[in-house]
Amino acid sequence: MNPSSSSLLLTLITILFCSLHSLGFANRLIQQTCKNCSKTDPNISYKFCVASFQSNHRSQHAKNLEELGLIAVKITRHNVTDTNAHINDLLEKNKSLDPFVKECLDDCLEVYSDTISTFREAIRDYKAKRYTDCNVKLSSIIDASTTCEDGFKQKNNGAISPLTKRNKDTFQLSAIALSIVNMLINTDI
Repeated sequence: MNPSSSSLLLTLITILFCSLHSLGFANRLIQQTCKNCSKTDPNISYKFCVASFQSNHRSQHAKNLEELGLIAVKITRHNVTDTNAHINDLLEKNKSLDPFVKECLDDCLEVYSDTISTFREAIRDYKAKRYTDCNVKLSSIIDASTTCEDGFKQKNNGAISPLTKRNKDTFQLSAIALSIVNMLINTDI
């Protein structure tokens, strides 16, 4: 093997080792964070938390809790934006919806639409390390998913929410982000 080949091979091995080490650290960070989140909040499933982070390629490169927290907020924002689009689709494609279900979906659309603008503020607060302000905004997002789901339960006509899974996911994702923000608040004291 010539000297330039062995130098290239050594460089590639070093890069591979560093990448694997970094991934291992990120996975431990995710697991420990999810363990702490699920321990402090009974609404957070450890498996759901880990799967949520593992589904996002950015989390595999998180170097600390602060980076992972921002990723959690952004995962939640993506979920809310997607749910908002899904509600729009349900309303547009199903013109013969039960009037009560349509009213509930309209209410959910309004709540989720308002939540999207709240995310801009929450992310701005998070990046500025105003974690207490971010906490308030994330709490309102949790309330949005609960408000939406509860709307379908207001009338006892057998109406089933077509958003139950999405609302549960939004609730849990928000709770994960909120839990991380609370960890950061507690470490700033």
